[in-house]
Amino acid sequence: MAVYQSNRLRKDGALMGLDVGVGGQVLDLETAVKDGILGGGGGIGVGGGSAEKLDLKKMIEELEAVEVPSVFICPISLDPMRDPVTLCTGQTYERSNILKWFSMGHYTCPTTMQELWDDSVTPNATLQQLIHTWFATKYSAMKKRSQDVQGRAIEVLEILKKAKGQSRIEALKELRQLAAAHSTARKSLVDNGGVGSLSSLLGPFTTHAVGSEVIAILVSLDLDYSGKTNLTQPAKISLMVDMLNEGSIETRINCTRLIEMLMEGKDFVSENVSSLSLLVGLLKLVKNERHPNGVIAGLRLLKAICSHESLRASIVSIGAVSQLVELLPGFKADCIELALHILEVLSTVPEGRLALKECAKTIPNMVKLLMKVSESCTQLALAILWAVCKLAPEECGALAVEAGLAAKLLLVIQSCYNPVLKQRSAELLKLCSSNYTATNFISKCKLTTTIQ
Repeated sequence: MAVYQSNRLRKDGALMGLDVGVGGQVLDLETAVKDGILGGGGGIGVGGGSAEKLDLKKMIEELEAVEVPSVFICPISLDPMRDPVTLCTGQTYERSNILKWFSMGHYTCPTTMQELWDDSVTPNATLQQLIHTWFATKYSAMKKRSQDVQGRAIEVLEILKKAKGQSRIEALKELRQLAAAHSTARKSLVDNGGVGSLSSLLGPFTTHAVGSEVIAILVSLDLDYSGKTNLTQPAKISLMVDMLNEGSIETRINCTRLIEMLMEGKDFVSENVSSLSLLVGLLKLVKNERHPNGVIAGLRLLKAICSHESLRASIVSIGAVSQLVELLPGFKADCIELALHILEVLSTVPEGRLALKECAKTIPNMVKLLMKVSESCTQLALAILWAVCKLAPEECGALAVEAGLAAKLLLVIQSCYNPVLKQRSAELLKLCSSNYTATNFISKCKLTTTIQ
């Protein structure tokens, strides 16, 4: 896009021309718009007679993502101007911005830093009208596209009610593309019963080809209470679990996200996600390092499932504890925190504590995470270490000391501002040192330098 700068001004502040910067040619604003250089579209004049009179502020807000010609931008705020005024230097600014500049005691032109010989500001009516016309044209085109998208989404929804076989799949693919690209299409689907129509396509005899498309659409929508309740029917959940285990990586991630959305309902029944097949599928997703989005989606759903106490023993029974502990070093920060949260919750049940104790990497991996990722991770790791060491103080305490726990705990006590962490660290340090004399403990932990 060509960049325009103000060149000459009449006394009334209207722009006489624009320096295109190509061969020194000067164009007036009307010509620039008519030629489409400023994106106004052919035949739209500065007068804006063909443009609907719309609120400029609203249009600017709704067209925030659109690239705006630089001549419309205030040099002070770098936002589009709504009330442009011109100084005696020929530079144009948004009125409120330049008046604020003056109120701060500046009597220079912000762009050129020239001293002003006249501090009056002249409304630039021509530029203001051009800005309004340009935004009105863009806004009208956006609204028309939006209406076209909404209409097409409703049409495809009607087609789906009669389509079968490959025609149904093609219609679903189009609907999925519309929903992915346009928020207006998503709203139309919700407002016109699309959630119910799509949900009705899921059942025990639904093919994965149809199911994967339906779930990809549903996961992008705002589901209300009725929609979530409909989707928690056992046959529909069972289909999602099957596709989570057997579908493409994209389908598996979408199934995971949709089930997490369903669990947010206040009346969600934990038995709906008690299937061991679901838990196994989630662990497979979490272990697939090639797809980070799948890892975080799987961990998020496992965390949600862990919030139901009745399901924690089932999660432990499939070997989730040892697998998560071993995966920790390879996780990114956000995944580490999710995994630690899951392990900490599982440590509240006897099966979980025992599984943590029996995993050889639990203590060394937890010690490494202290004061490393975040305060939240340190707190979770401390809670896990406390649960394990409390279960077998002599055995696990010795392992923790060998792993360098004492030095890490002293670091937490000395440098952490959180009193809860300080207290827990002191208690854990006392627990681990209970089987040693003071001299032996200091020697064993190699703490002389740290203490000094």
